[in-house]
Amino acid sequence: MPRAALGLSAAAVVLVGLTAAPAMAEPPAPPSTSTIRTELAALKVATPHSMDGYARDKFSIWAKQPDGCTTRQEVLARDGKNVQDKPGSCQPSSGSWYSAYDDTTVTNVAQATIDHMVPLAEAWRSGADGWTADQRKAFGNDLKDPQLVVASGSSNSSKSDSGPADWKPTNHAYWCTYAKDYTHVKSVFKLTTTDAEKTALSSMLDTCTN
Repeated sequence: MPRAALGLSAAAVVLVGLTAAPAMAEPPAPPSTSTIRTELAALKVATPHSMDGYARDKFSIWAKQPDGCTTRQEVLARDGKNVQDKPGSCQPSSGSWYSAYDDTTVTNVAQATIDHMVPLAEAWRSGADGWTADQRKAFGNDLKDPQLVVASGSSNSSKSDSGPADWKPTNHAYWCTYAKDYTHVKSVFKLTTTDAEKTALSSMLDTCTN
């Protein structure tokens, strides 16, 4: 059920906002391990900002895309298998969705949650508190970078607003990809990190084979 997905380049976040991109069968792949290690080393270490003023709705998540579907519906269509929409609707009625966090497959669309790889609250305390509304919307609906992934309800709840210093996927085989994706998103959006987060990410990157 291919549908056009939204793409947001880092450079276009402020200048042009939304751009069209081809639909994919899975989240965008991060760069190579060596590139990710370079990005990780370049992340600025800083004291987390205050959560004053934070609200999820400030990121305008699940915004409408150019094809009329919401960001959530685009991810479900992009990352699911055998996805069928309700007649005349963008909303999937059936399909299956793999949750890499805990190595499980969800077949009930109501239980296929969409997680922000770098949580919105984590983004807020690492720089997004100073962004414009358009920048936060771009981050909350980013389909170009590996920021939005399908997750089972239980793994999404377990992760909540935590970063890798406090939470890691129970599926150890996913640690490499998780660390790559998380690091790359922080690099693209120029977010800061902490020493503890850098150590956790570096340790998980040690599980990569390339």
